Amino acid sequence: MNKKIALISTGGTIASKRNPDTGLLTAGVMSGKELSEMCDLPLHLNVDVVSIFQIPSNHMTFHHLITLREKIEKILSNEEIDGIVVTHGTDTLEETAYFLDLVISDKRPIVVTGSQRDPAATGTDAIVNLRQAVLLAADPQCQDMGTIVLFNERIFSGRYVKKEHASNINGFTSYGFGYLGIVDQETPYIYQKPIKREVYTIKNELPSIEIVKCYMGSDGKFIDCAVEHGAKGIVIEAPGRGHAPPFILESVKGAVKKGIPILLTTSAEEGEVKTVYDFPGSAWSLQNEGVVLAGDYDSKKARIKLAVLLASGVTSINKNYFTH
Repeated sequence: MNKKIALISTGGTIASKRNPDTGLLTAGVMSGKELSEMCDLPLHLNVDVVSIFQIPSNHMTFHHLITLREKIEKILSNEEIDGIVVTHGTDTLEETAYFLDLVISDKRPIVVTGSQRDPAATGTDAIVNLRQAVLLAADPQCQDMGTIVLFNERIFSGRYVKKEHASNINGFTSYGFGYLGIVDQETPYIYQKPIKREVYTIKNELPSIEIVKCYMGSDGKFIDCAVEHGAKGIVIEAPGRGHAPPFILESVKGAVKKGIPILLTTSAEEGEVKTVYDFPGSAWSLQNEGVVLAGDYDSKKARIKLAVLLASGVTSINKNYFTH
């Protein structure tokens, strides 16, 4: 039976070509049509190509995310579409994947992929990743899994996927949770599925959310700066269980007093923030000042979720939104 897949190209390394003037890669200049023609897809897969952006993924903004969401929803209004593949640069791929996971309710597969090497490079991963992503999007096993990521034959949840290597083709992982399955040449195998899905309807623009990373001796100047520049939310990334230097506390109090929601995340790759200690700067002391403990979320995913919650009209941000 023939399957119809929509391929949305946004740019990135997977769509890059070498600039003869500089000798370096220019990301995003190859169209989705050019990419799809390189994949030698099975005859039963029909691919409709949409080149929505042609940019490096470090140029992605919240505005681009909204445009991408609107395009996906329009495509999914066609009942003949069996699934969607989004090609994306790897630098911000995990943020886009989680955003789509939070805002698209359709059960049909949405697969995000990219590459660490350009399509013309020796040993490129671009073609195999794209080819397997299309196969995955056409597979009925992937129904109702939310947005997933295909990279280096492995299938990841949009919620937990994270870039782990700057350049190696094994570029992504999911710390603590592992991958959901694999694609072995042309055959997908799904070993586990997410048991919980959250979908929100965005009503307003995605607000400005800033991330402040804590380190030995850091103070509250960057929190103050975020407030002064109009941040509508702040994510604090602190070591361990959420142990921030006590020197940030006055700035935290000031931000909370102004009604700015603040989330606390851990810089550790596994585990979650929790009230274990009672010293100043601990998760317990920050929680007492009105900071919301964001469980096992990393700072970038917490930022995306807080932006979506606020844009969806949620007025009371609490830790229940950040539990497993």
